[in-house]
Amino acid sequence: MLLKLSCWCSFLSLVLLLSLQASNLAGTFGGTNVPQSMYPSTPGGYPPAPPGGFGQPPPGQQPSYGGYAPPGGNPPSGMPPYPGYAGGPVPGQPTPPPGQQPMNYPGLTPTYPGQQPMPNYPAGPAVNPSMPSYSGTSGPAITPVTHGNRGTITDAPGFDPLKDAEVLRKAMKGFGTDEQAIIDCLGSRSNKQRQQIILSFKTAYGKDLIKDLKSELSGNFERTILAMMKTPVMFDAYEIKEAIKGVGTDENCLIEILASRSNEHIQELGRVYNAEYKKTLEEAIKSDTSGHFQRLLISLAQGNRDESTNVDMSVVQRDVQELYAAGENRLGTDESKFNAILCARSRAHLRAVFSEYQRMCNRDIESSICREMSGDLEKGMLAVVKCLKNTPAFFAERLHKAMKGAGTKDRTLIRIMVSRSEVDLLDIRAEYKRMYGRSLYTDISGDTSGDYRKILLKLCGGND
Repeated sequence: MLLKLSCWCSFLSLVLLLSLQASNLAGTFGGTNVPQSMYPSTPGGYPPAPPGGFGQPPPGQQPSYGGYAPPGGNPPSGMPPYPGYAGGPVPGQPTPPPGQQPMNYPGLTPTYPGQQPMPNYPAGPAVNPSMPSYSGTSGPAITPVTHGNRGTITDAPGFDPLKDAEVLRKAMKGFGTDEQAIIDCLGSRSNKQRQQIILSFKTAYGKDLIKDLKSELSGNFERTILAMMKTPVMFDAYEIKEAIKGVGTDENCLIEILASRSNEHIQELGRVYNAEYKKTLEEAIKSDTSGHFQRLLISLAQGNRDESTNVDMSVVQRDVQELYAAGENRLGTDESKFNAILCARSRAHLRAVFSEYQRMCNRDIESSICREMSGDLEKGMLAVVKCLKNTPAFFAERLHKAMKGAGTKDRTLIRIMVSRSEVDLLDIRAEYKRMYGRSLYTDISGDTSGDYRKILLKLCGGND
């Protein structure tokens, strides 16, 4: 009897012990009898565990580790939200049935097992994250500056080439020369009319007008008159030939002509140069220049710049970033990229590029060129930019430098006054006055003399 009672007591002790262990396990693994004072109270707290513990996660989901709440739960105060696991439910969105792929809700990027959700950042620039980027074709539309026929010399009304030929014959016949008659006649005729006078002079007198002028005139006055008697393309071909003749090269002359002339003019210039001097323009350039400066001149000498007037702002912004990457945003300079963009793109496009470059980089393109380049290449690139931005202002600056300080660069002065007299000399005069506060007429008067001054002032066309 005592043995049975002892066994029964042992069985009850075992049952009681198992009951206490079950209670402890329930408190540990999410049972319902967890004392509330066991954990500190936290604002927001952890969400209650589902009855019976977490169990197995739904198919395709990874289990939570470390006792963190499911996605969407509130973390303790001061901690960032817990990231959701791949394929997990998204707060505020319906949960798909087990085995079904999550739906793509508007504004949300779908995630896949093992992949973290990616934030939707705006697309940044390819070369410099600090520079803003734009999409599409929106942007400030740049209208190219056009001046039309703004020359000081136009066709003379009532023109009679035979009568003019007679006036010139009398001015040079006998002892002495009537320079004023020559100035009044040739300085009032367009280049086209002067070509007719040359033909009429030979027809009437059997003599070459150019040879007679050479024999009767001298100095800078002679050079100016002879420049006026050449066609614009012939004059440019002659100036390029003189610029590379002998020891040394007048790089500024090559830059000025090739950077400022139209495609049509440059293409004709190439044909005339080859016919007149038995050498292509490209061969002439290669014989006297080198390096990136040579490449710049050869590119310009093709006369193949895009002439479109349409501006695609997405291409503009791409070119801006490529120019920035080729210069300011790297050690050294990729001169070829500058060459490719500045020599091939249209005037309208490049004016938009220059405007966007200033806005996006907080520095104008000229400043970047000066910082990145030097010597003849720097001068050439700057000339291209200045001509594209404002051709009359480019020539106004060239004229000012030709007359500035001691001495006068007469070849430059003559070339510009003659070559622009039927193109945009009125605009050059206006830019000169705006930029330097003095009239071009006044500065020519103070820097030249005699018949040379008279013919230049005749071409200038008046005081401002």
